[in-house]
Amino acid sequence: MIRIEAIAIGTELLTTARVDTNSIWIAQELASLGLAFHRKTAVGDDREAMKTLFREALDRSDLIICTGGLGPTFDDFTKELWAEVLGVELEEDAAVRATLVAFFESRGRTPSPTNFKQVLIPVGAEPLANPIGTAPGVWWESPDGFPGKRIVLMPGVPREMKRMFAEQVAPRLAPLAGKPVKTLRMLVSGVPESVVDERTKALREKHGALDWTILASLMQVELIARSSDGTALNAARKDFEAELGQDLARTGVGAIEEVVLDLLAARGETLALAESMTGGLIAARLAAVAGASRVLKGGAVVYSAGAKAELAGLDSAFIAQHGTVSEAVTRALAERIRAKLGATWGLAVTGNAGPGEDPAGPAPVGTTFIALAGPEGTRCEHPVQAGDRADMQLRAVMYGLDLLRREALKGL
Repeated sequence: MIRIEAIAIGTELLTTARVDTNSIWIAQELASLGLAFHRKTAVGDDREAMKTLFREALDRSDLIICTGGLGPTFDDFTKELWAEVLGVELEEDAAVRATLVAFFESRGRTPSPTNFKQVLIPVGAEPLANPIGTAPGVWWESPDGFPGKRIVLMPGVPREMKRMFAEQVAPRLAPLAGKPVKTLRMLVSGVPESVVDERTKALREKHGALDWTILASLMQVELIARSSDGTALNAARKDFEAELGQDLARTGVGAIEEVVLDLLAARGETLALAESMTGGLIAARLAAVAGASRVLKGGAVVYSAGAKAELAGLDSAFIAQHGTVSEAVTRALAERIRAKLGATWGLAVTGNAGPGEDPAGPAPVGTTFIALAGPEGTRCEHPVQAGDRADMQLRAVMYGLDLLRREALKGL
């Protein structure tokens, strides 16, 4: 099989500032062509490190896909270093220059002198047009001295890279394509990874011809199977759906918030939120999904006792009696916000994510209450929380969404 390597270029990718999402997206596109990376590397803007990596890649890979370092600034020198490694010159491409000038003119701007370094293309390589940016890409097939090698250089800006790959790189890779690899993704919610692993062990052995991966995050687990055999994937899907039942939140793409919104929208139901410890995180996740307004009526961040009284209508004496973090107050928040907004469901969260004791009531760090008010009454959960502040908040978000999902399914 053709050996394909990804190289992500940019010092920012070696810090906490940026994450290399380009290679992940390209890997998905390659899978649809029946191709796959055998290696991925990120390298900083260091000339010697980059040249060393490029030479190593030529030794071990047939197709090298680089992203980044094609811009006009001082730290963009991917093309120059590739030309140096392969022993060729850079030449100005007249068509690329004309396109660059037209790009700026269409926006009422004039290119700076540094922009014109982008019109230089290594001798023997072919420019790849960038209709939404100024950095052309490069397709380089069988450079002198390296027969059978292919080098692809694309911008690091994701939207530019994606369009260039889809329109110009993928068609050039089509002759190399193998049998497309399909993916079965199953999202399990509210069940620990170890439990999912043990519970599905026999089924994974039964469908052992598939390539299996298990990925865990807070309050959810992804089971992923890959194969070029769609029939085998479908057989596995049916077995896993039967085994996992309602613990299986979704088969296919989508996060838990999308599952919840789709479920409630299909039933014509709505949701109102009252968030204390989570500070609006549930609302933010739901509102980030296109079409959330079909379901999400709104909510309130009731972080303080005063906000619980003013925004949700709770009696101040009632809050003082039970404590701001308590089952009674959380139940009341869910019921009041549901009634205030006229929603089918009211979801409320209170808790103490630290760093210290709650001054308004006896609630040790980690205390959490999640209440859901619905057509059949109110249910309140008191999950045991651990971890740092961000972990506890995220767990409460995921727990609340999964509680809503499971309760809504009972009405089907």
